[in-house]
Amino acid sequence: MKAKSIKAMSPQELQVALQDSMQDGFAPTLAIVFVSVQQDREALRNLFSEANIAVFGATTNGEFTDEEPEKGSAAVLLLELNRDFFEIYTGDFDQDNYRSTARNLAEMGKVKFPEVGFLLATSHPATDGEQVLMGLQDSCGDQIKAFGGAAGDQYGFKNTFVFSDHWESNKGMLLLAIDETKVKIEGIATCGWKAIGTERTVTKSEGNHVYTIDDIPALDITVKFGGIENPTEENANLMVEIAANFPLQLQRSAGDPVMRPGLVVDWADHSFYTSGTVPQGSKVRFSLPPDWDVMEKVVQGVQTLKDTKMPEADALVVFSCAGRILSLGPLMSEELEGIKNVWNVPMAGMFSNAELARATGGNLEMHNLTTCCVALKEI
Repeated sequence: MKAKSIKAMSPQELQVALQDSMQDGFAPTLAIVFVSVQQDREALRNLFSEANIAVFGATTNGEFTDEEPEKGSAAVLLLELNRDFFEIYTGDFDQDNYRSTARNLAEMGKVKFPEVGFLLATSHPATDGEQVLMGLQDSCGDQIKAFGGAAGDQYGFKNTFVFSDHWESNKGMLLLAIDETKVKIEGIATCGWKAIGTERTVTKSEGNHVYTIDDIPALDITVKFGGIENPTEENANLMVEIAANFPLQLQRSAGDPVMRPGLVVDWADHSFYTSGTVPQGSKVRFSLPPDWDVMEKVVQGVQTLKDTKMPEADALVVFSCAGRILSLGPLMSEELEGIKNVWNVPMAGMFSNAELARATGGNLEMHNLTTCCVALKEI
């Protein structure tokens, strides 16, 4: 497949970039579109619809086509791919029916492509990404290849969107089904945050609500571990500091740990809500604040994917947690440059509210503070 990446600050600029990309006869059929929530999505959808290009789109906390992250822009990966090799399915989460919606969409993809892989995006901050992934597995089995992210809204955590060329939803999912007999899809989810200290036990939790760890309120033990100053309700930066620098690492019997940063405090008992389920009785460790090794581990993981499963690629899609750029700041460019240089092919990516992928040696799960890299190669 042929691929090109373009970026722009407005629909008008994007139209020019699209036209320029096709001057040499390039004829894209699919656009993977990552845009700021401030962009005119209707104009963008119309632009691609008029060009007869299918759209897989999501709003972001930042977007990129190379090593330089942007804000307020549109980052687009254009693919010239036989239309018989892919299909886009959309669904709204009516009455929080995350699992059944995902199952139904995946079933349609499986019927069309018996050997199927997926890219997916979800919207609405309350969407349960793990239920979505369970729905995919209900239909296609535990080993299904599925990679994606949760849409963002520039850290507002209020109104996020996924969209195609003819549809948009602030509480739904977008599923790109790919015929794996025609297009190879491989991906990896890597975090890089280092764990420290001994394992601790979650002594009380319900779903993603963590009450106590080692019988100490979750907030209090985190504050003590991190030496965090001013742990009060008036400290507007408290949860950003905890989420970005001192997330919990949920230990697994198989595979890498899964990051579970605290996001919202219940000040009545100093418990907090995390990004995903933390079962009562599970083991967790705290994390060190990130350093250069965090980026190196991600790039090394992507290189290993190339060396072991995907020696060549036509295009690269990246879902990177918004928390990473908060923690790494300008150094994020180094990580993106390292990822791009592995295959040196057209790339587009977004900073997401959550990442949906399989960690190394682990299960298909929802992640945070993680980078998910997906490589595509027409067979």
